[in-house]
Amino acid sequence: MCVFIWGNAQDKIVLYPEGIPCNSSETTIEPVRIKKINHQIANPQLWYYAVAVSKKEVPAILVIPGGGYKNLAFEHEGIKVAKWLNQIGISAFVLMYRTPYWEPKPCKSKIALLDAQRAMRVIRQRASQWNIEASKIGVMGFSAGGHLAASLSTQFDLGKAAKENQLEKISSRPNFSILIYPVISMRKELTHMGSRKSLLGGNPTKDQIILYSNELQVKSDTPTTILIHAKDDSVVIPKNSILYHEALQENKIPSTLHLMEQGGHGFGISSTNKSTQLWLALAKNWLIQLGIIAD
Repeated sequence: MCVFIWGNAQDKIVLYPEGIPCNSSETTIEPVRIKKINHQIANPQLWYYAVAVSKKEVPAILVIPGGGYKNLAFEHEGIKVAKWLNQIGISAFVLMYRTPYWEPKPCKSKIALLDAQRAMRVIRQRASQWNIEASKIGVMGFSAGGHLAASLSTQFDLGKAAKENQLEKISSRPNFSILIYPVISMRKELTHMGSRKSLLGGNPTKDQIILYSNELQVKSDTPTTILIHAKDDSVVIPKNSILYHEALQENKIPSTLHLMEQGGHGFGISSTNKSTQLWLALAKNWLIQLGIIAD
C-alpha cells in the first residue's frame, strides 16, 4: 500500500516505545491522508520541525491540531503552523494524538491528555539534543486541540517521582500557552457538544464536566496565555476564551485576549480571508513581548 505523507518533518518520534498506556488498538494504522485524519490513531507520535541550524538554543512549541476530538486537522492546524513557527525562529512539534471518539471507556477521557503530557516530557528530556531552550517550551492548540492544550496547562504535573520510567519523572508543564478558537468548557451552555461527546461520552458525570472545564481548573501556576477567537464563531462560542481569560486574570496570571470581528471557526493557516490571518501577527508580537523570540 502506498502511503502519501505531507510535509517534511525532520523526525517522527513515537511517544511510547515501551508500550502504549490505555491501548485499545491491536494494529498500527498509518494515515494515508495527513491533510485530515479521520480514523483511530493507534500509534501516537510527534512530528518534529526544527529551525535552521543555530549556534544558540531556540524556543519550541508543541502544536495540537483540532478536529472535535474525532478527527485531526493535521495540515492547516499542524504542519503549516509548524512551518510558520520555523520562519520566526521556533522549533515545532506537531502532536498526532489519540482522539477520544474512537476509544472505549474507561480510557476515553484520559488518552489525549496522556499523549500531550508525554509529548511535553519527551521535548523536555531531549531539549539539549535538539538545541532547545528548556525555559521556552510552550503549547499551541486549535479548537478541540485548544481544549487539550488548556488541559495540559491546568492538569500538568512536575514529574512523577515514584515512576520507574525516567521519562515520567520529567515535568509536563508548558512555559506558555497559545490558544486559537479553543474549546475551553465542557458545560453544556458553553461547550462544543461534538467535542464533549467524543471526550466524555453521552452522559458525563458532574465531576467529569467540572474536571474538563478548564475555566474551572485555572490555578496560580497555570502558564501565561494568549487567546485568539473570532466574535462570529458559531461553532465554539467566544465565551470559552473569555471565561478562561477571566479565570487567568483572577489568579493574577498574565494573559491576553484578542477577539477578532470576523473569521468564524477553524481558519488555521488555510483561510483566504486575510483578516483571520492577523492572528499570526498577534501571536508573534505576543511572543516577542514575552521574550520568547527577538524582535
